[in-house]
Amino acid sequence: MAYNHIKVIAFDADDTLWVNETYFRDVEHKFAQLLSAYETENTIDQELFKMEMKNLSIYGYGIKGFVLSMIESAIELSNGKISNQVLSEIIGLGKDMIEKPVELLDGIEEVLEKLSKKYRLLVLTKGDLLDQERKLEKSGLSKYFHHVEVMSDKKEKNYKDLLAHLEIDVNEFLMIGNSLRSDVLPIINIGGKAIHVPFHTTWQHETVSPHEESDEYDVVKNISEVLQYV
Repeated sequence: MAYNHIKVIAFDADDTLWVNETYFRDVEHKFAQLLSAYETENTIDQELFKMEMKNLSIYGYGIKGFVLSMIESAIELSNGKISNQVLSEIIGLGKDMIEKPVELLDGIEEVLEKLSKKYRLLVLTKGDLLDQERKLEKSGLSKYFHHVEVMSDKKEKNYKDLLAHLEIDVNEFLMIGNSLRSDVLPIINIGGKAIHVPFHTTWQHETVSPHEESDEYDVVKNISEVLQYV
């Protein structure tokens, strides 16, 4: 891919700048243990995911919506028999997630430092506004970015509207992220450039089928390889 016209580079946040999905998987396992008297872990995982999808349009993305979906799933899976103590423990799991230290991915600060000298850098991410602002502040990375946008979703229209608002020409725009569904394919479809940086754990909602994949973007094994392209 040719990147010689790029002037603005945007980064996803969760699992592109710092670790995120790993914590969700850990909590899902703990949640299944709390409900082990009612169902198998596999069934609990499936029902929780269904609940998250059902609630996505109401709560949006992020830890708070995840916790509310866990509570609702616990009530349904137990037929209303779940104890107040277990519900309190579920809320505690969510608070622990929010209070986690920010764990930067290897090489990210070096990449941002070098790119910030040549390009206008942005953060475009989904999630809860307060939580994402907190993580960015704790990360120490905010000094590299001209603009941070916490988006309700990352579909083609969301990107088009945001680029228009920020007066960014899509032909001069590059998106870097770990999700094909949210960070790569929508940008390719509106005429921009994207680089996929896979993370070892991906939320089921962010996966795509093989026929949805494309050869119109580059893939790197780690974020440091981005410097070979731009």
